[in-house]
Amino acid sequence: MEMLFTKEILVGGLLIFVLRVLDTSMDTLRVLFVVRGKKVLVWLLGATQATLFILAISRVLSGENNLITILGYSLGFATGNIIGMTIEERLAVGYKKISIISRDSGSEIASALRDAGYGVTELCGKGKDGDVCMLHANIKRKHVKDVEKIVNGIDKNAFITSDDFNPVNRSGFWRK
Repeated sequence: MEMLFTKEILVGGLLIFVLRVLDTSMDTLRVLFVVRGKKVLVWLLGATQATLFILAISRVLSGENNLITILGYSLGFATGNIIGMTIEERLAVGYKKISIISRDSGSEIASALRDAGYGVTELCGKGKDGDVCMLHANIKRKHVKDVEKIVNGIDKNAFITSDDFNPVNRSGFWRK
């Protein structure tokens, strides 16, 4: 029986870890881009991810199953998921429908968002505790934090939600 920590075993485990981080990160991104309809990107990521997976799994199956190999494989998979999600968050591909409910500052928030280049629709309504202003804005995902900062700068008690969506017709609504 081999020693647990030979140089070859450690290097092999590290290689498997790196391959799994790369292939799982790509697979996470691929799945997220499938939902967004990015066909060419999905194809490229899928082909690359599958190649890296085959390289990693063949190393696992061709050698002795020892603790280092198993840890490299499983920890690489877990780490790759987190890295893939982090990359996708930073890329911020896609669109968000932002809904804002404010009791006292709806018109002021709408004006500030319009001044910043966002299209906003205002609706008046009745909430549990009285009149409210509901605002809707369709924005690129990369602008969510900017919108949130504008809203919170005016009304820290505003209720903000967001939903992913795919635009059907973009004419007239996209300035920023």
